[in-house]
Amino acid sequence: MKSVAMFGYLRDGVGKASTKKIRNEGKVPCVMYGPNEHIHFSMYSADFKPLVYTPNAYKVKLEIDGKIYRAILKDIQFHPVNDSILHADFLEIRDDKEVEMLIPVRVTGNSVGVRAGGKLHIKSRKLLVRALPANLPDVIEIAIDNLEIGKSVKVGEISLTNAVLLDSPNNAVVTVKITRAVVEEVKPAAAATPAAAPAKAAPAKDDKKK
Repeated sequence: MKSVAMFGYLRDGVGKASTKKIRNEGKVPCVMYGPNEHIHFSMYSADFKPLVYTPNAYKVKLEIDGKIYRAILKDIQFHPVNDSILHADFLEIRDDKEVEMLIPVRVTGNSVGVRAGGKLHIKSRKLLVRALPANLPDVIEIAIDNLEIGKSVKVGEISLTNAVLLDSPNNAVVTVKITRAVVEEVKPAAAATPAAAPAKAAPAKDDKKK
């Protein structure tokens, strides 16, 4: 998985007054949870753009006051009205410890169901993966060439190398739904098919001898 470089600044305090001052400066209060310590710092809101406002997933090369950490974004809070970033949580990662991360789904191929008039519906844009940092995939590719109308690709049908999917195996990730156009096309075809003629009854036998 690729990484993005980000810069943070250690916080002097963690109270409400400090948090308000940070936000007034255009920064976001952050915490990085590590194996030995939790680091409280801040980052400029605009610096989140390559990490948050993208469909891709990245690890983070985080520099805080000259010291480099490797991390992933674990949680982020947005303002309910203006969508500005209110707070962000990072997790420091180590080569020998597995982490859990949401990885984007990428659909490849041309579904036979779509070519037949169905509509492709992606139900899960990201899936939760557990793996060592070195084994985290950039994307989860799902081939749909053989996906027919009414069929789905479920989590349990997806295989990853050196990584585990944590979503329920029965959850559908991609499906091809039948459309009204397909239904309307089937109806006339069914009506045009002639019904089988009823079998003729065998003539009654006359038991009386002539």
